[in-house]
Amino acid sequence: MLFHWLRERRRRRLLAEPFPEAWNEIIRRNVAHDAWLDEGERRLLRDLLRVFIHEKNWEGCGGLELSDEIRVTIAAQACLLILNLPHDAYRRVRTILVYPSTVVAPPRPLRAFEVPTAPVQGPRPILGEAWLRGPVILVWDAVRRTGRHPESGHNVVYHEFAHQLDLLDGLADGTPPLHDREEVRRWAEVCSREYLALRDRVARGKPSLLDAYGATNEAEFFAVATEEFFDRPVPLRTRHPQLYEVLQGFYRQDPAARVEARSSSSPTA
Repeated sequence: MLFHWLRERRRRRLLAEPFPEAWNEIIRRNVAHDAWLDEGERRLLRDLLRVFIHEKNWEGCGGLELSDEIRVTIAAQACLLILNLPHDAYRRVRTILVYPSTVVAPPRPLRAFEVPTAPVQGPRPILGEAWLRGPVILVWDAVRRTGRHPESGHNVVYHEFAHQLDLLDGLADGTPPLHDREEVRRWAEVCSREYLALRDRVARGKPSLLDAYGATNEAEFFAVATEEFFDRPVPLRTRHPQLYEVLQGFYRQDPAARVEARSSSSPTA
């Protein structure tokens, strides 16, 4: 109880400070989705990212010197996922390791109670990695590039932090903690069907809106679907309406409506 009170007091003091204008510029430059949010959502995102930056341990690796740009860009994208979820959803994330560019991750032994999101492999190049009760690893040049270009359908921060949401129940199984029994039933029905359909398309060499990496396993399918949900929501809703529906139900967000609202309010030539 005392620790909770002290934490909340620290957060109130932190949020009482004016939001740095330089950070707003970083978000505008590096987080394309911010332009789709309404004013209330932007304020909430900025509150969440300040707490996230303050309470996580950040480490630059491979000679990378951490900066406000790096922390703010990562935190804004991670916190976008939890705008309408419990704001302690990343409570198990303690450390964020940031490398300058693609890193070859050596295999490492699991710590006690640590669970990877994918089968342990040998040395391999990665853009990011997420572990239960372990660090989140991100590559800065990929973070910056994918945050600026949602049209690619790839976002390394969304991907790795979707894994963290999936791992909240201790299992990397592609099913995050859902809100009620009916949502669990609907999620299993839709996501199982969509996952198997993606595996089939990949096996037959057919193109898909969803990245082929999502056919690896159910955990990667959820992470890849999350990338599309936030990056290319209108195409996802058009081509995979039921998948969009269950993701909308989980995240309690409607990115396609945001995109359409912004498009309708933009001046025409």
